[in-house]
Amino acid sequence: MSGDLFAPQVPEEVARRRPLADRLRPKSLGEVTGQNHLTGEDGVLRRMISSGSLGSMIFWGPPGTGKTTVARLLSGEAGLAFEQISAIFSGVADLKKVFEAARMRRMEGRQTLLFVDEIHRFNRAQQDSFLPVMEDGTIILVGATTENPSFELNAALLSRARVLTFQPHDEESLEELLKRAEQAEGKPLPLDPDARGSLLRMADGDGRAVLTLAEEVWRAARADEVFDTEGLTRIVQRRAPVYDKGQDGHYNLISALHKSVRGSDPDAALYYLARMFDAGEDPLYLGRRLVRMAVEDIGLADPQALVICNAAKDAYDYLGSPEGELALAEACVYLATAPKSNGVYTAFKAAMRAAKENGSLLPPKPILNAPTKLMKGEGYGQGYRYDHDEPDAFSGQNYFPEKMGRQVYYDPPERGFEREIRKRLDWWAKLRKERGEP
Repeated sequence: MSGDLFAPQVPEEVARRRPLADRLRPKSLGEVTGQNHLTGEDGVLRRMISSGSLGSMIFWGPPGTGKTTVARLLSGEAGLAFEQISAIFSGVADLKKVFEAARMRRMEGRQTLLFVDEIHRFNRAQQDSFLPVMEDGTIILVGATTENPSFELNAALLSRARVLTFQPHDEESLEELLKRAEQAEGKPLPLDPDARGSLLRMADGDGRAVLTLAEEVWRAARADEVFDTEGLTRIVQRRAPVYDKGQDGHYNLISALHKSVRGSDPDAALYYLARMFDAGEDPLYLGRRLVRMAVEDIGLADPQALVICNAAKDAYDYLGSPEGELALAEACVYLATAPKSNGVYTAFKAAMRAAKENGSLLPPKPILNAPTKLMKGEGYGQGYRYDHDEPDAFSGQNYFPEKMGRQVYYDPPERGFEREIRKRLDWWAKLRKERGEP
């Protein structure tokens, strides 16, 4: 009681001026929205609490999905002391203080839940410092990250912590948050139905963002004013898409673009291309990726694919943005609608593997030049057959090292231009057999 008496009292008027997202922070796991697979009646965290045994965890998910809130509520429902630090502002000295305080609590019979925000910001050595206190039960670690833990966290840390994925809010859970906000404010949000839908989309799956946007709308609205979509856009401007050009958002979208092209879906490919343009991706990076798709997934099924991608890059260099982006969009659609083949890609990988496995084998002597007498005496160049002097301009001789024998890496499918290449290869194989060549 005495602690409450001397605790600083926040005036009611100041409390009301706290950000809406802070005022509506859930008071129990049952109030958390959008993460039913974790906090619902049959969710993972509910099961952990029911069993009376919590382990260390990594909360992985985009901003505004409730990672910090859930960690705090989890400590309360499990009866654990709660400590919170941020990897952005904390160093080794801060960690030592937190660990020592946790040890003191443990001696008094109380365990500590240590919540580490942005845990991926800690370097490898700092991440390793958690291992002893996790293993001896001094702390239960709950780390939060927006980045893929597989790439950003030590394997030793991951082996001791369960990764739980937080999902972006869908429109249903964002709508639930808006209704709670309207109840707390005692008035409806001054938006028509279309504008309300636009606001939900602007939040981009971020619960904190949707409440912040709603707060901006209430501040801007005059008495009896209701905004349409155009008015909403003017008032709140536009929240940038969740996208970090060096992190998961970048890799997720480029992967989606590449697989849409490979899957011959020009509409999906254009959508992801537009997403990346909209997020501020470097158009020349996208141009390079389109060239990669041309050589990996189309190859010789359509030899023009590479030509068109290079032309699109040149067009962008010449026109700049935004006109040049249309050239990249044209190349994207061309790739998505072109016949697909990874024949050259697969053949190249097989040839590289053979080159590494077979060492420095000498090519057959007949196909080696003999610029010196010594080399001629060694048989270099002897027996070479000049293909242009042979019937059908084809000698059929073996060009592989003798110890390897003839190999087959390139197996063109019966699609696109490679159907013609297949005919040529079959014809040369027939001639080789008729002439008794290996």
